[in-house]
Amino acid sequence: MASKDRSASQAFGPVLAAVATMQGNVPRSEKTHAHEFLENFQKSVEAWTITHEMLQSPEVPIEAKLFAATTLKGKITFDLDQLPAESVPALRDSVLSLLVAYGSGPRPIQTQLCVCLASLAIQMTQWKDVLATVGATLGSTAGDCVLEFLKILPEEVTEGRKINLSEEDLATRTKELLEDNADQVMHLLVQYARSSATASTNPRLLDCITSWMREIPASEIVKSPLMDIILKALDNEVSFEAAVDSVCTLYRDTREVDDSLPIIQTLFPRIMSLRPKIAEYAEAEDLEGYKGITRLFAEAGEAWIVLIARLPSEFRGLVEAILECCARDWERDAVSLTFIFWYELKQYVTLDRYAEARAQLADVFSKLVDIMVKHLEYPRPEEGETDLFGGDREQEEKFRQFRHDMGDVLKDCCSVIGVSECLSKSYQLIQQWVSKYASQATNQHVPNWQELEAPLFSLRAMGRMVDPEESSVLPLVIPLIVQIPDQEKVRFQAIMALARYTEWTAQHPETLEAQLNYVISGFQHSSQEVIQASALAFKFLGTDCQKLLGGHIAQLHTFYESVIDKLKPASQEEVTEGVAAVVAVQPLDKIYQTMKMFCDPLMARIMTLANNAKDEEGQRAVADHLQLITIFVQVVNPYVGPNQENPAVKYCAEILPIMTTIVMNFTSSTPILERVCRCWRYMIISYRTAMAPLLPTLAQSIASGFEASKEGCFLWATAAVVREFSDGVEFVDQATSEAVYHFYEQQAVAFLRILNDLPPQSLPDVIEDFFRLSSDAIRFYPEKCITSSLAIPIFSAALSALTLQQVEPVTATLHYYRDLLGFAFDKPAVSEFTGPDGKPYSNPPEIQAAVKQLVSSQGHLLAQRVLTGMMFTFPGDCFPDASGVLMAMFELMPPESGAWVQSTLQMLPAGTMKPGEAERLLKGIAERVQSGDIRRIRTLLQDFTNSYRRRNVAPRDGLGRLEATRFRFSG
Repeated sequence: MASKDRSASQAFGPVLAAVATMQGNVPRSEKTHAHEFLENFQKSVEAWTITHEMLQSPEVPIEAKLFAATTLKGKITFDLDQLPAESVPALRDSVLSLLVAYGSGPRPIQTQLCVCLASLAIQMTQWKDVLATVGATLGSTAGDCVLEFLKILPEEVTEGRKINLSEEDLATRTKELLEDNADQVMHLLVQYARSSATASTNPRLLDCITSWMREIPASEIVKSPLMDIILKALDNEVSFEAAVDSVCTLYRDTREVDDSLPIIQTLFPRIMSLRPKIAEYAEAEDLEGYKGITRLFAEAGEAWIVLIARLPSEFRGLVEAILECCARDWERDAVSLTFIFWYELKQYVTLDRYAEARAQLADVFSKLVDIMVKHLEYPRPEEGETDLFGGDREQEEKFRQFRHDMGDVLKDCCSVIGVSECLSKSYQLIQQWVSKYASQATNQHVPNWQELEAPLFSLRAMGRMVDPEESSVLPLVIPLIVQIPDQEKVRFQAIMALARYTEWTAQHPETLEAQLNYVISGFQHSSQEVIQASALAFKFLGTDCQKLLGGHIAQLHTFYESVIDKLKPASQEEVTEGVAAVVAVQPLDKIYQTMKMFCDPLMARIMTLANNAKDEEGQRAVADHLQLITIFVQVVNPYVGPNQENPAVKYCAEILPIMTTIVMNFTSSTPILERVCRCWRYMIISYRTAMAPLLPTLAQSIASGFEASKEGCFLWATAAVVREFSDGVEFVDQATSEAVYHFYEQQAVAFLRILNDLPPQSLPDVIEDFFRLSSDAIRFYPEKCITSSLAIPIFSAALSALTLQQVEPVTATLHYYRDLLGFAFDKPAVSEFTGPDGKPYSNPPEIQAAVKQLVSSQGHLLAQRVLTGMMFTFPGDCFPDASGVLMAMFELMPPESGAWVQSTLQMLPAGTMKPGEAERLLKGIAERVQSGDIRRIRTLLQDFTNSYRRRNVAPRDGLGRLEATRFRFSG
């Protein structure tokens, strides 16, 4: 016997050592090695025996046993085909015996074994008496274990897609295990509830009831003894949370209120009888209990929202209970559970057909405004404490997010009771503070500032709902805001509130000067937050009141020069946007001079900074200032006739050589290069064909920059040129269009040369930008691209790009293939090309033939790379585009594509496919090719690759959160 124990321990010894390494404080390289070992172990045939031995051995630590149970779960889910069919019943019996052994715990291991048994039950289609077998084996002594299995079974059946059963077999098995057993399970649960004195305090019973609610109708539960058990469980701390889950799951079965009226009529009074618990939990400061009771009422409201709208008098008590939950929430931790309810109620009562409900519930929404504004108040620190959150930054961030969510509730209230009433409440609170405390306030001390800051925040939150024509409250409140004292948080909120109402200000110019002075004075504040708020407010004032400020260019220039160097980059951009908006409305004959007035000093700063940019920080400063020039290019976009010189382009001509020099001097600085390319790109986007005179110079600068730096941003800029100067674009002559296409080819040759020198892994960004550019080129120059001598080299380069594992470059490459393959058909959906007559592009037969020839010669490689990518390396987000490429190939060349898939499957590592799996896939493909049902091939391929990947590539449960080593394809 001792010898047998030793041989068993020798078998699983390396596994125990690897588990210990994963849990120990050892170097990362050792953890990685252990991770690889355990991952391979989980997929091995030996794992079947070793996991059982570990679970049966008294010497194995609990953590390692849990790993063994989790591994066994994965084996049963993914690898059952590794066992002979005749061994599967013995496996089931073995799992049952393990469950008997772990009948009293530990629960995590018990749960994993129940999942094992449920997974076996789904796959063993010949096992018809599942519940009887489990019940008889585990017996009455393992009642909780039986409940755990019953709870898990519906969950696993619902997740059955990851098990390798056909849709038909899975549907049949679902009916056998769930639908056909629902009455029996209901009987068992009722029997247990009646026989056990502790039924109402057993969360496992409640969890089991909840799990089976997907099969047992709510009407059956509500009229059974189980309903009493669920409600009684709400009185016990141990079972409270599970009981709340059960009740809320019941609601979901009553959302079709017309079909569920009898159930709701039975359930509603019982739920309302729980209302005293709101005050009970609040007074006891029982936070978990309070959150649970709030959820109970809020989700009832969500489920029965239609009835509340139809019958507001009958259901008003429920709405008031939810309001009470909001009002009594001393920690502001439960109120967020009601937000969905208030939103959905607003959606209904603002419909004309529910006008009566809107009128009857108006007072509730009015009280809701008062409650929300009160909850918006910052906490008051303890005596002698200066930090409002006691140094808890996570709590502070949570509060900030919470306030914005409450702001959404205030918007809902505006929709129901009107903007003016909601604004009036905020105004009255500000007025009350002013009358009580204004005389005591100084810049150093603002008493009870929280009571002032909260209504200011509410004004800001409701700003989006307020019409610029509002005339009853804003004319009173705006003049009051600009007199707000200088406490940091109050000043910040006051300025942010003004930023929300700049559209209103544009309609009320008499208020502009006072607001502008208040905002500008904020730039001198000692708080960075106030300065940042001032920059944002100035941006909106400049943007929305640009015409009112149009005559104040000189003053704006003085202000801009005085503050720009003192601001952080984000605030510099915001102030620049505000100024640029005013420059944009200058008369056409003044645009050039005004743009020069603001941009020349910026260019001077850029050159000075560039001359001294010796490190990363210095280069970042250059890049940040280049962004300010780009903002002017984006915003100052005057309308100019086709034969007139664009004054903004005239200025661009002056700065283009300087930017080219900067590029060539900083060929290794990504931030600078990206910002220059962004500026050039927006020159094209903003001024379009007006840039034609600068196009040769700009194209040469872009090409030289790309060749010197190998940075993808130059290809990004190239794409803008291709789009704006392609064939068929108005005011673009044929010679210019031809030159632009040759510019693309020049960039393509440079890219291919770079890719020849460096592996794709070194160039993910360049690859992404190149294939996005190539997609544009195909769309706008289809005939030239597809018949070009570069078509095959680019096609081949894309194949190597598909070896990458990042989403963006792989997606861009797949889009290129999809766009290219689209031109194999009569009507390529991706083409944006129009002829000189403006008619939609008609794809010539010779282009279709050229694409087909390209696929004939390269398709086997493309099919192999895409299919293996889906099985091994592609990120999940790339699957739709990958399968889209394969679908296009099947539509174009069905038999050949089937053969290419077959040859790819033959290259897969031995033992990684289930018996007959490849044959079933190929047969399914052949049938759909023959019937012409090509679209359904996509589902076949996705199901196959998902299943293969889950079994052979994806990390399995039980290995923690360490990064999984990828399984590489060696074909």
